[in-house]
Amino acid sequence: MKQGQTIEPSRAARAEAEPAPGEAAEDPRARAASMLPADLLQPGEIIVLLLKPSAWFILLVPLRFLAVVALFTMATLWLDNVGATHIGRHDILSLAVLVCAIRLFWQFLEWMGRTYVLTDRRVIRVVGVARIRIFEASLNKIQHTNLTFSLRERFFGLGTISFATAGTGFTEAYWVMIPKPVETHQVVITTIERYR
Repeated sequence: MKQGQTIEPSRAARAEAEPAPGEAAEDPRARAASMLPADLLQPGEIIVLLLKPSAWFILLVPLRFLAVVALFTMATLWLDNVGATHIGRHDILSLAVLVCAIRLFWQFLEWMGRTYVLTDRRVIRVVGVARIRIFEASLNKIQHTNLTFSLRERFFGLGTISFATAGTGFTEAYWVMIPKPVETHQVVITTIERYR
């Protein structure tokens, strides 16, 4: 493969990447600059994939918390019905909605702060809201990748790609709740094989 040449994406990936009629094509580096910390990309580095988790991430990650709030709210409403509390139905429901809204807003901020990048040189994961954490590994140091599907991910056609580098016996980074996970994982594998 010639230096500077990008990998040919699958037909589905091309269709998703092509702008709609009337839309201007967006420069990947300009898009990356708006999503990544300054100077994270090296000069001449080619972006192969620039991803965020599916928007379902906002709802699916705090699902257990939301279920607990719903159960606690129902129990409190029942206690209020039998006269064990004097809070009031309206106040109980308002508090439950407020707690859920705060949790979902925080998850939205987490989603906004999470970006996954595959270049011709590195795998990068940027996460965090108040404190940004960056994982980066050269393609030649990636020992293996795994594609897994949790039960909730399978329902929405999502998956998680994990990365382990040479010299470690554990997974160091995850790209969670990726849409089109099989196709994305294939692009990751192809890129690693071609560029390292």
